[in-house]
Amino acid sequence: MDDDAPDWTFKDRDTVILRELAADPQRSSRELTRILAEKHDIEVSHVTVSETIRRMREEGVFREAIVPNEEYYSFALFEFKFDPEHFAETWHDAMAYIRDDPHTLFYFLSDGEYQWKSVMMFESSQAQSKWIHEFYKRHGKVVSNLRNSAVHNVLKFRTDPELFARLNTEE
Repeated sequence: MDDDAPDWTFKDRDTVILRELAADPQRSSRELTRILAEKHDIEVSHVTVSETIRRMREEGVFREAIVPNEEYYSFALFEFKFDPEHFAETWHDAMAYIRDDPHTLFYFLSDGEYQWKSVMMFESSQAQSKWIHEFYKRHGKVVSNLRNSAVHNVLKFRTDPELFARLNTEE
């Protein structure tokens, strides 16, 4: 198990709160308390709801991020294929460079052909090209190929509330 994994036992109330917040992240604890009572027959105070949300945030049950509208930035998927000859001595600096770069929105590893992948945001195509150029200058030894794909017409960017129902361990 990952050391950063939350240590949380879900109650029915918790999954309902997450589902309702996913449906509308701007809901207040008072509004959530009303919804819990009316829609889900769960009676709790707004203080309990507020405290539950705070504790879930602190524990890392969910993460919050500000993601700008795609009209302001160009989003791109970057896939990094490794050069195994230089991997051992240079992988960490390259990984930290991508992870810590302000353009990086989402960074992950994928299996299959083991690769790093990132979703990145740029002000322009020129800024994206400049980033690629600088990355190769600094870390080209570890990467045998960097493939980037522009992300056009984002059609969905949200978590469906129904997914949180599967977290309930009381059932």
